[in-house]
Order: sequence, then structure tokens, then C-alpha cells
Amino acid sequence: MRILVTGATGYIGGRLVPRLLEQGHHVRCLARTPAKLRDVPWASGIEIAEGDVTDPDAVRAAVDGVDVVYYLVHSLGTRGFDDLDRRAAETVAQAAADAGVRRIVYLGGLYPAVPRAELSPHLRSRAEVGQILLDSPVPTVVLQAAVIIGSGSASFEMLRYLTERLPAMVTPRWVRNRIQPIAVRDVLRYLVACADLPGDVNRAFDIGGPDVLTYADMMQRYARVAGLPRRVIVPVGVLSPKLSAQWVNVVTPVPRGIAIPLVQSLVHEVVCAEHDIAEYVPDPPSGLTPYDHAVELALRRIREGAVETTWAWASTPGAPSDPLPSDPQWSGGTAYTDVRERVAAASPSTLWQVVAGIGGENGWYSFPLAWSVRGWLDRLVGGAGLRRGRRDRAAIYVGEALDWWRVEEIEPGHLLRLRAEMRVPGRAWLELTVAPDPAGSRYRQRAVFLPRGLAGHAYWLGILPFHGVVFGGMVRNITRAAERAEAGRPMVTPTGLPLQTPLR
Repeated sequence: MRILVTGATGYIGGRLVPRLLEQGHHVRCLARTPAKLRDVPWASGIEIAEGDVTDPDAVRAAVDGVDVVYYLVHSLGTRGFDDLDRRAAETVAQAAADAGVRRIVYLGGLYPAVPRAELSPHLRSRAEVGQILLDSPVPTVVLQAAVIIGSGSASFEMLRYLTERLPAMVTPRWVRNRIQPIAVRDVLRYLVACADLPGDVNRAFDIGGPDVLTYADMMQRYARVAGLPRRVIVPVGVLSPKLSAQWVNVVTPVPRGIAIPLVQSLVHEVVCAEHDIAEYVPDPPSGLTPYDHAVELALRRIREGAVETTWAWASTPGAPSDPLPSDPQWSGGTAYTDVRERVAAASPSTLWQVVAGIGGENGWYSFPLAWSVRGWLDRLVGGAGLRRGRRDRAAIYVGEALDWWRVEEIEPGHLLRLRAEMRVPGRAWLELTVAPDPAGSRYRQRAVFLPRGLAGHAYWLGILPFHGVVFGGMVRNITRAAERAEAGRPMVTPTGLPLQTPLR
């Protein structure tokens, strides 16, 4: 079939597309920034349509000739997200109807049977989107899932870091609420199968794994699978969802803008009311994936560095989202820059290995304490901080997160450009380039900052005294690491780990 996937740059969409391709479907992906799909392993097998789901013209062009539309987008953590999601769903539903699309498949949230007004804003919006699609002339399947357990999912990372970092914790009362988690492999199995459902199926299905647990149970069982001592969990009634989300923001990599709707959703018990999906998609012979096994699989992928996608693929709420050219002076106004160069007695290919391996566990090659403090300050104001890390110590793609940066451009062997997603009064880039030199290779590093208002100018002037230490240290240490490798000595990162050779 001809299939359109919206949200292919997200956690679920990025895993669904290759599975649809394996089934022999022709897949088209609608993306606001097509460059984010340029380097994924399955890029050569898809068609890319550029546009936003709220743009009627772009959506009409994307659904033209399509049999099935997968709707996997939402504006989680964005101001006015409910209105954005409503308009997007209405736009896609109308365009799909006009184009004669045979089916829409939507992955929404599982919610309890309470009045809509009592639901969290996030769940209420997901329910509204599902209803808009079901009310359209196009037969629609809405899959409603609670917590998804899989390497890299926001829900799993929140659970993982809370459990691993806190042997004892005071928690809100909602940790006693029942939840029916589901393994990401089962979610994907249902999504793929929904493309083939009979044309008269137009309804929502609850989907969940075989275990119904409290959140406290999930943490204790995670600890057992991970080989950790039993956690001490003391529920109290004084922690509001927003206060709980701030604690999640501090302890885990999940920023406040995403943590708040996740925590608010846990305030309700979310247990499947039916398992009717099995009439159309029978359970596997061995049954759905038990919670403990889902955790084992997720941890194995993390240990092996085989995480396909992460929650951080989606842009951080509030971060600058529109890329600018590498030299933004054309836009007018002030552009502050810090440019440094150094020649390395190493080949360009060796120097590139160091550059392309920067960030995450490999570190940033200068003043780790300063980077750490800046990361913590960013977390406290709801930014990405440093804990998103790298998806893979060896491979890097355009569009993915790299600590508090977003990879904006890669020219293999020559250029790595990063756009900052930390909370700053302006926009910032870090551009790292490698070029041949008679003495070996030349490393050039350029930081660019476009200030916003007086606060932006004050910010740049305030951090200017630290540039020599931070940026100067990066230039020296990156080139020295390349020289060590060229001399046959192991390339060791600032964190003491052997540098992994990028796969690009």
C-alpha cells in the first residue's frame, strides 16, 4: 500500500517506518524539516514530503494517492498545544477525506472513564484528537496506550532515572495508581497490522501489556531487573503534579515541558477496559510482552548501543526550531562570534573522528565542571540540559539531539553544525570544521550567537570572560586527541572512555 507517516522524526514514527518498509509498503513521510530524515538508515527507501500538519496545502499534497495515513504527531509541552493539535487533526482529517484515503491510524493515550473536564490537559487533547479523526468520513483506528516501555521512550527514561538515582524517595500519592504499561514492540506490531484492518472498522482500541501495576511496582520491578537493591518509596499527599514534574526535570533527562504532561497523565489510573483489538490482531503465540521482559529488552538495547530512536528526536518545547544558514549575517542585526583555529599533526580523517564523536559520554573536551554547571542551570529553567546525551556513541544523524544541541548539518569529513536548544535570550550555534593542512589538518571552531533584546547582549557579554577557558580548551584538546590517535596511542575522551569511531 501507499502509506503516509506523519511524525516520522519522532520516537514511534522513527521505528514504525522501517517496519512498514519491511512489509513491502511504499512509505511517504511528511516532515517540517526533511533534513532530519536525511541520515536515518532507511532514508533511501522513503519519499519525503515537506510541510507541517497545520498547513492545508502541504497536507493535501502529502496525502495525494495515499491509502493509509498514520497520525503520530502531537505538540507535547508547547504553549497552546491543544489548539495546535485540534487544528492539525482537522486539517489531516479533511485532506484525507478529500483524497479518498482508505484509513487513518492514530496512536493516542489511554484514559479513564471520567468526564473529559477531569482529565489532564494532555490526555484531554489526545482524546479530542482521536474523536476528531473518528468523526471524519475516513475509517479510523485509534490505539490508546498508557506508559510505553522501550529504550529511549520518555516514559521509560523517566522511570529508569528515578529508580536508578534514588534508592529512597518521597513520592506523590499517584505512585499507587494502577497502570497497564505496554512494550514498544507490541505497540509497533499493532500499528503495522492496523494498515490491513477491514474497511468498516472505525473505533478506538485500548492496548496494554499483560501486567497491571502501580507506578511504585514498576519502579521496584525495574530495580530488580536492573540488579539494584529494593527502593524505599514513601508516598505523601503534598506533592502536586507540577512540583513532581520539577523533581523529574532535575533528576532525569526529561525536561520540565515534557515531564509536566507525563506526570499529569499518571494522576489517573489507566487500565485497559477491553482487549477487542485481539479480534483483528491476535496476540502472539507466546503472548504479549510482560513488563519485566520489556525492561530487560530496553536495558539490553541501551547496553549494546542499539537504541533506534529516543524521545529527544522531537524538538524540545520552547527551543529555536527554524534553522538558519551557517552564516546568519544576512538577517541583519548583531551576530556575535567566537572563532578559533588550530593546526593538528594528524590527518583530516583522524581529526574528523574526534569531531564527529563529540558530546554524550565522549564529552566536550574542555572544563567539564563549567559544562556541567551550565547544564544544571538550564535544567532548572526547564531546558534540555546535558543529560539527553547521544543516541549512539559512534553514529550521528542530522536532526537528532546531542546533549543541549540539535544536529543541524553534517558534511562527512568536513563540517558538524549544532544549534543550541538551551534556554538563552537568543539563538546560538556551534560549528566545527576540518580541512587539510600542509602540517596535517586544520580545525576551525566557530560559535555564533544572535541576541534577542537587551538581555541577549548582556548574556553574551556576561559569558565572554569564560570563552578562553571553554572554547579555547575545546580547540586544544580536540586537536591533541587527534594527534594522540595519529601517533598510535588510544584516543581517550575527557570522561576517560575510549573514543568510538563514528560510523558515518
